[in-house]
Amino acid sequence: MRLAPRSLFGRLVLILLGGLILAQLATAYINLAERDQLLYRAGGMRLAQQISDIVKLLDSLPAAERRRVVAVFNAPPLSVSLDRPRMAPAKASAETDFQHAMFTTVLRYALGDDTEVNVLRLEGAPEGFRPGPRGGPPEMPMMQGRGWGHGMGPGFSPGGAFFTVQIALRDGTWVTFDSHLSPQATGMPLRLALTLLILLGTVIALSLVAVRWVTGPLSALATAAEKLGEDINRPPLPETGPIETQRAAKAFNIMQQRLARFIADRTRIFTAMSHDLKTPITRLRLRAEMLEDEALRAKFAKDLQEMEAMVTQTLDFMRDAGTEEAVQRLDAMALLESLQTDYQDTGGRVEIEGKVAQPYPGRPLALRRCLTNLIDNAIRYGGRATVKVEDAADRLTIRILDDGPGIPEQELEQAFEPFFRGEASRNRDTGGTGLGLGIARNVARAHGGDLVLRNRPGGGLEAILTLSRIPAT
Repeated sequence: MRLAPRSLFGRLVLILLGGLILAQLATAYINLAERDQLLYRAGGMRLAQQISDIVKLLDSLPAAERRRVVAVFNAPPLSVSLDRPRMAPAKASAETDFQHAMFTTVLRYALGDDTEVNVLRLEGAPEGFRPGPRGGPPEMPMMQGRGWGHGMGPGFSPGGAFFTVQIALRDGTWVTFDSHLSPQATGMPLRLALTLLILLGTVIALSLVAVRWVTGPLSALATAAEKLGEDINRPPLPETGPIETQRAAKAFNIMQQRLARFIADRTRIFTAMSHDLKTPITRLRLRAEMLEDEALRAKFAKDLQEMEAMVTQTLDFMRDAGTEEAVQRLDAMALLESLQTDYQDTGGRVEIEGKVAQPYPGRPLALRRCLTNLIDNAIRYGGRATVKVEDAADRLTIRILDDGPGIPEQELEQAFEPFFRGEASRNRDTGGTGLGLGIARNVARAHGGDLVLRNRPGGGLEAILTLSRIPAT
């Protein structure tokens, strides 16, 4: 299973969209990580300054007054205690924690380097944050806005980081702070998400337009190359767009002009040859009629007839089977029935199966020549021809079947080459020149279709003529 698109447009879109999505994800990750660090740093500085102010206040009071002050400040998200024993210092590995290292640094800066400080990072809420017998600490007016109304209710563990801080006062007393450092808003803000989505959508839309703008001329060039085989005189490509596109269109138009000029010169040469050969052929036919030997006269007449037929069919082949004829809507079924009547009048057996449902846009004389060549071959080598018609919305398929000897598999494609004769049963004695199949294929391809040969399982040959219902321009 191929996951990569086959078209250039699809591959460019996949690359651009993949790169844009990865870039947006990386940008969002960096923004969120940077935002969290800034919020933690800002919150840590405020909390450190609050602890520093309390410590300085306690240092200025006598021991008897400190407990009353501690009772005032003892409420989440900052619990203060003077009765906790001294804890073991934090391990050195904790310095690798960003939140711990940041909070410790700003706290030492706020207290001063001469103050003894011990900071511990906790995995869960400290003991001072747990609800009391009545379901929680009292809501004190001065605590509002410091976290109690933001998820610090009973039994709730908020996000962020929990710390226990112990600081030595000047008289040697250790004061303990249970604190919570919150990022304030850990989720992605709606405005940031909308900004990233709008930016991504805008860039994707512009990328699609840009890719289509770039690949559009390539698609037009491919279409022109396909149509070139149907009509060498088709209108030239417009030489517009970027300079690379203009150069490609100009090169294609020059190639088309050279091919058209070459084919026209070749056709003129063969037309002149055909015209010039008719005069000596006519003289030879008159002189042959003057021969007294009847057998010799018959041989001359046969050779001259073959020579004239070869000249005529070669000229038809070089003219690309009438591509100069105008396209018109024709009744293909009437054309087949007309051919059937013509062959029956001369003793030929032609049967038609199926029918054409609607008019076909094509070149009448060229199609008549094509069908005539195929039916001639079927009657010549099989005694009779069976024509099967299959009409579809996008194509018209005509199968001509015979009961002849068929063609070796390795020669089925060679049979379309000019003057090719594969086996003895298909030689010039049967009346063929080796150009009929080539002319028929040229007609099919000029109509946007094709002609192929297949050997029938029960014997005989099947010529499958496919004609596109899209008019060749």
